[in-house]
Amino acid sequence: MGPEVAGIDLHMHSTASDGALAPAELVAKCHANGVRWMALTDHDTLAGVAEARLAAEQHGMALLAGAELSTQWSGVGIHVVALLPNGEQQALAPSSSMALALDTLERAREERAERIALKLEKKGLANAYQRAREKAQGRAAVGRPHFAEALVDAGIVGDRAEAFKRYLGAGKTGDIKALWPALEQVVEWITGSGGVAVLAHPLRYGLTRRKRGLLMDAFVAAGGEAAELVSGFQNSDRGRDLARQLGERSLYASLGSDFHMTRGPFAPGRFSEPPSTQVPPIWQHPRLCDWFRRYSEG
Repeated sequence: MGPEVAGIDLHMHSTASDGALAPAELVAKCHANGVRWMALTDHDTLAGVAEARLAAEQHGMALLAGAELSTQWSGVGIHVVALLPNGEQQALAPSSSMALALDTLERAREERAERIALKLEKKGLANAYQRAREKAQGRAAVGRPHFAEALVDAGIVGDRAEAFKRYLGAGKTGDIKALWPALEQVVEWITGSGGVAVLAHPLRYGLTRRKRGLLMDAFVAAGGEAAELVSGFQNSDRGRDLARQLGERSLYASLGSDFHMTRGPFAPGRFSEPPSTQVPPIWQHPRLCDWFRRYSEG
């Protein structure tokens, strides 16, 4: 992808979903870390983009509207990043397919949150849903991190890590699977809104190489055009192999930190060095190149 990746981060989260920093705070952190082009990609919402855009303008940065949408494929939960060069206002217009997507996903998240709450109430967390909603600070998406904070506040666990280990992690009481829409449907919603569908962190689903290839084939057949070649910090050998899989399917390569929390190794603009590859970078995509060029010249 070349040295021009410096200053670009196209996958980050704020308090609009399950991140630690408010959108404006996240933008300030990006600016401090030398990020010039960024996308805010909260889970199943665009709620933080307007605030982030104002902050980005103050810092002289370019902000691309985005969201990380939840899907399912062959029984596996898959995430697809929607990069929306037409902006959040057009994406949220009542007649847009993205507005339909976000409404559908919000309802799925709320139904899951209510089911998690019922499970945790049986484990001693009274008023579980209300507590988690308060932790979400009025945002639309209530997720497991908010329940984890509620468990900590109630004194049931000592910290978030223990909350996931005992109650919310894979196979535990609060590990409730939402009825996410199919991969094909989500990709259709994104492209129907003029966006670019990006398969998020392909190396993190626990798939064999063969099954990951099948996932990519299904994604491409649905209209997906890019995948994250780099997501946070990853093994260099696996990154090179992933680049080969992208190249075989003519997918554009995206990259991002997948930043959520201020502690730990993940930080805005910080991720593994992309492998040397002929896979075209996402900023050369026909629906994104004008956006990148405009802000590069500005």
